[in-house]
Formats: sequence, structure tokens, C-alpha cells
Amino acid sequence: MSPALAVDQDYKSSLLSLLVANNALAFGTFTLKSGRESPYFLTSSRLYTAPLLRQTSASFANVISAPPFVSVGGDGAITPNFDIVFGPAYKGIPECVGVVNELAVRDAIAGTSTWDNISYSFNRKEAKDHGEGGNIVGAPLKGKRVLIVDDVITAGTALREAVGIIQKEGGTVAGVVLLFDRQERVSDTERKSAIGAAERDLGGNIPIRAVLVFQDLIEKLGDKIGENEVRRLEEYRAKYGAE
Repeated sequence: MSPALAVDQDYKSSLLSLLVANNALAFGTFTLKSGRESPYFLTSSRLYTAPLLRQTSASFANVISAPPFVSVGGDGAITPNFDIVFGPAYKGIPECVGVVNELAVRDAIAGTSTWDNISYSFNRKEAKDHGEGGNIVGAPLKGKRVLIVDDVITAGTALREAVGIIQKEGGTVAGVVLLFDRQERVSDTERKSAIGAAERDLGGNIPIRAVLVFQDLIEKLGDKIGENEVRRLEEYRAKYGAE
């Protein structure tokens, strides 16, 4: 296997342990915007410590370094299927910067140049009307293949906005990588998960993947959070799990 393809096979456990230790992932009773009572809650705004930022970026990079976001040659070398990592304001901003930095570090360690041409961009919430102006900070999107990174999808509104921004700037959306997929249906009338619905709404040809999914909470943390919490997670999945 090429050094550029080396992956921490247990990155999910590493990341989940850090999330719990830093109270970014908590178990209890939480009321969501949808009104559902959830037995867990992920607060991505708490990913501000050096260890968490490093592990989050590394976990994103592990997903991004595999198909369908790269092509693998017969010699094991990989070629990115995207040019820019785009982080929607605001939570996607540190994620896109951290991911590009992590890819550069991996190249440096491996002595490769796989990611030399990968850049980052993010949008401003309000367009700048002086200086260089515009709505985009970082690499121009025109004519580029753009990979979106963000924390979660709920109703999919933020993702559609990001896609619209990229297309308006002349870029092409090459894929989406999220930090977490709750794997629950959007509503009683929408039986698909938010990711499933987004894939369908985007035409079915834009791959969407997640670093962590709901099932990982049970499989990777089950022995740490206890039988009672596992039971509550399973009950929640039985009630709200997506198709």
C-alpha cells in the first residue's frame, strides 16, 4: 500500500474517546430542534483544542483519502478527484483548513506529493465590499472540483446553500464529507436520513460520506458508556432510524 494510503484503522475509536473526554459528545436526555428527545448530543463547536482538532482533521483525511474521493492506480498511488476542500461558514472553516494541513503533513512524512495541488476555500456570511471583495476566502472555485466538509446535516438547508455558492462561483461539487451522520429519518413523511435525502436531492451522483455514524456510538463506545445508555441508543434507533 502506498504511504499516502496509510489509514489509522481505529480512528473512529480514537476520535470518539476524545469527543467524550472533552464533553463534545454527551449522553443523557437532549431535546433536538425537531422536538425529538435524543439520548446523546454532539456539540461540534467544542472541537477547539489541539488534540481534538488534530484527530478530527486526521479522521476527515482518512475518509477523503479513499474512494470515491480519490482514484487508485495499479501501483497503489492515489490521485485526488477534487481540487479544493470547501468549508461552509462557520463550522466548516476550521475543518477545511485543518484537513488541507493534515494532507500536507502526510505528504511530508511519506515523501510524496499527492496533495500538492489541493487548496482550501470558505465563504463569508456577508460579502466583502472593499479590498479584494467577494464572498470567497481562499482558492477561487471557478473551474474547480470542490469537496465540501462540514459537521452534520439536519434539514439539508446549509448543504444546499453551500452547493449553490460553489455553483455560482463556477465550481463543480465533487462530494461531501460530514463529521457525523445521525442515521435517523428526517421526519415521519421523509423516511430517508438527512444524508440519504441530500444524495437524492443532489441528483444521486454526488457522493456523501460521514466520518462517524450513529452505529459507531454502539459499536465503539458500548463497553464504555454502559448497558443502560446502549439500550437507550437502540430504542432511539428503533423509533427514528432511517431506511
